[in-house]
Amino acid sequence: MREFTISKNDADQRMDKFLTKAVPALPKNLLYKYIRLKRIKLNGKRCEISTRLKDGDIVQLYINDEFFPEKRDAAHRFLNAPKDIEVVYEDDDVILCNKPCGLVVHEDESGESDTLIDRILHYLYDKGEYDPDSELSFTPALCNRIDRNTAGIVICAKNAESLRILNQKVKDRELEKKYLCVTVGVPKAKSAELKAYHRRNEQTKTVKVADKPFDGCKTMITRYKVLEENKQSGLALLEVDLVTGRTHQIRAHLAHIGCPLLGDGKYGINRINREFGVKTQALCAYKLTFRFTTESGCLEHLNGKSFEVKKVWFREKFFEL
Repeated sequence: MREFTISKNDADQRMDKFLTKAVPALPKNLLYKYIRLKRIKLNGKRCEISTRLKDGDIVQLYINDEFFPEKRDAAHRFLNAPKDIEVVYEDDDVILCNKPCGLVVHEDESGESDTLIDRILHYLYDKGEYDPDSELSFTPALCNRIDRNTAGIVICAKNAESLRILNQKVKDRELEKKYLCVTVGVPKAKSAELKAYHRRNEQTKTVKVADKPFDGCKTMITRYKVLEENKQSGLALLEVDLVTGRTHQIRAHLAHIGCPLLGDGKYGINRINREFGVKTQALCAYKLTFRFTTESGCLEHLNGKSFEVKKVWFREKFFEL
């Protein structure tokens, strides 16, 4: 018999969701069967798959030891990643990191072993704030993501409560994100709200943009403001705010109006990219503001606060002396 004591990070989950994480080797069909046969109990009594767990509950499992492998090498795989991260802000609940260009946030189809989340887990492990051996079902997790070749702020929740709150805030659009980018060419209007129509092509991994609606398209709205111009080079520094969140939105939308991002290999001008010696897109999610309009629990202290990446490589290279 194995016994789990539910902690704050495990609480408020359905029984089946908790067991799927805590005992991953247990097939779902057996999980449901064992609950029906009372071989899985809650506080010594029968439970249902939908029963919500509470802090301090005891889950008893009368099941074979084969479902509890002793080796947990996979759980510590993050230790293979570097622990180097640039912390923009950190407290007991969250950590904001400046993801460098070229680093993926999660493992993708390429099987990349070095990811932002693994670096964060390694960092927290060394600080003594995360140990997979002491957690039954929770792992610190990212609440937003940005593309491999985009730099900028990514949010990681350190505990289950902050993760639940942040996921809801992202869904309710109570976080304001602003981007910096460099365009080849200066937009005619110094600031504008652009509207176009967008469709992703899964085969080419690019998007189609048009001024009028077309088959399978979605509306795309992008706001921008020109912050600086470099008349000698023909480059402009823009601050961008996304009203919608479409694939490659900033890159594709600005290219559509004739001002592609410097360094962009998909929608940009390779000849000009080579002239400036820039091999990656000049795009950074540089500023994050928490604008909560609903209950925010343990994160209330963040309401109204802004955090910013101070050193953005392309701003320093092309616009700051």
